[in-house]
Amino acid sequence: MNNSDLADKLAADHGTTKADARKLVDAVFAAIADAAAAGEEISLNGFGKFKVKETAEREGRNPATGAAMTIAAAKKLTFTPAKAVKDKLNG
Repeated sequence: MNNSDLADKLAADHGTTKADARKLVDAVFAAIADAAAAGEEISLNGFGKFKVKETAEREGRNPATGAAMTIAAAKKLTFTPAKAVKDKLNG
């Protein structure tokens, strides 16, 4: 499922236009991205949590040459599903 599919489902379920539903979907994901960029944890009851985690700088190897290289520190967005979502996935 992609953004358009999600918007189509929302439009059908709630009797809105596809364009309005697409704007809402885009706005929700933009709000999540903005909060994550600010370092906030995003908790959606019954769905899960998005959290920003930092990875430290570390040594790695170039797979093409085998030469040692430094992999820069970075931030990544992680998702932990809520129990309700885990239950749906696992029957």
